[in-house]
Amino acid sequence: MTHPFSMSQEIELNASPEQVWDAIATGPGVDSWFMGHTELGTAVGGPANLTMMGQTEQATITAYEPGTRLVCRSAEAPDGQFMATEYLIEGRGGGTTVLRVVQSGMLGDDWENEFEALQAGWPIYVETLKQYLTHFTGRAPSVTTVVRPGAGGPDAIWKTVTESLGVTPDVSEGDGVRLPDGSAGVVFYANLPVNLGVRTDEGLYRFIHSGTDRGDALVLGHQNFAGRDEQSTWEAWTAERFS
Repeated sequence: MTHPFSMSQEIELNASPEQVWDAIATGPGVDSWFMGHTELGTAVGGPANLTMMGQTEQATITAYEPGTRLVCRSAEAPDGQFMATEYLIEGRGGGTTVLRVVQSGMLGDDWENEFEALQAGWPIYVETLKQYLTHFTGRAPSVTTVVRPGAGGPDAIWKTVTESLGVTPDVSEGDGVRLPDGSAGVVFYANLPVNLGVRTDEGLYRFIHSGTDRGDALVLGHQNFAGRDEQSTWEAWTAERFS
């Protein structure tokens, strides 16, 4: 049976409402902090599609109020499942903006695990948005997406990932790391055993464990803002360490 759900997050961003709108309501903007490639229309009824690993999830814009509000809703499955995401933008004094993100809809039979995954997964994307607007706003990235199913349980995965970054599994926000290519970075988000975010001078790098109930996959979602295509590099790194 389906089950209704709703969850929300709020974050204050050091950016103007116009900059926040560009980041959440344009395809290139979303590509700078989310996963895969997003196609967004500019009016109600337009597309809000996400393409990742060759597959496209289709959605539609149901509310479009430039600078203020955007709502996107997936198509309804035969059993009634769907998901809607609402972005609410409010400008504040001092050049800051508050963004509220509300997700709602209907989940499936495994709704408890699905809801838990959403709760654990979304905060790193919101924090990535903050990092983008603070350090790379207006710059287009080269996007890397790698999914490695069956990479292992959380302990094994994070031991390998953190060793590759030159830290231990008790890594925390603000810790210095070094990527496999030698680039220095800093941890901007740490919620092990779920996900880890790193920022370098060139980009934003996220390492995500899908959960044992979702195939023990390691997911990489990276943005390089220096124009370097790193897809093959990270595919090789993942294949070497998680054979």
